[in-house]
Parts: sequence; C-alpha cells; structure tokens
Amino acid sequence: MRHDCDESVRDEYDRDDKATMNAVATYDVRGVDLDAQTRCAHYHSPLDIIAIKMKCCGVYYACKDCHQVLAGHAMEAWPQQEWNQRAVLCGACGHDLTIAEYMASDYACPACNAAFNPGCRNHYHFYFGD
Repeated sequence: MRHDCDESVRDEYDRDDKATMNAVATYDVRGVDLDAQTRCAHYHSPLDIIAIKMKCCGVYYACKDCHQVLAGHAMEAWPQQEWNQRAVLCGACGHDLTIAEYMASDYACPACNAAFNPGCRNHYHFYFGD
C-alpha cells in the first residue's frame, strides 16, 4: 500500500528544524529512500513518521517492507509481555516510545503531538504479537 500526497502538503510536513533532524539522526534507522522523519519508499504520507525497532535484530526500520528488502532475515513480532520496551521512534521529534505507550497514544506522539498514521493499526500484527 502506498500513501501519496500532493507536493504542497509534503513540503509543509518536510520542514525540519535542526533539533528535530539531530534527534532522529542519533538513531540507526534503516529504510528504502528514507527521509529525515523516517518516511520511506513504501509509506510516505505526512503521517508516516514512525520507525519501529524490530524484535528480531534490534534495528529501527521505517516499515516491514523496508525490513524485508534490507535485513536478510525474517521479522519477529514483539510479544505483549515485552511491550514495555522502547521500540517506536517518532520521526518528528525523536522521542523513543515504549510499545505500550505507542499503542495508547491515540495516533499522536506524546512528546510533540505530531500525528501518526492511524492506518498503521492494520499492520500491528506484523510488529506486535499477543
């Protein structure tokens, strides 16, 4: 699934200040055509601004598809008893959320209030197990 937006909307959301870029840049985030807020070739709407630390390798990826292309191994979902782990990175401010914090966030970063894509809930089963 691709999320497209017109250039004027994308330009509005791509305006990063130095502090935000530095906060996210301190993490090793991997992805195909990754931008400064962790959008990738697969998911690049204004709301696609999280990266997820993969349980299998401990590396942040922009999405499951980027992991599939770049990692060279199968994904593993985080079991619910480990949802206290910091594994979701806000691409807007660099806040590292626990999985539980992300799941309860109502699709916005608790640190900077940047909106997250509510459509990501359709992919939770790939990242977060029962």
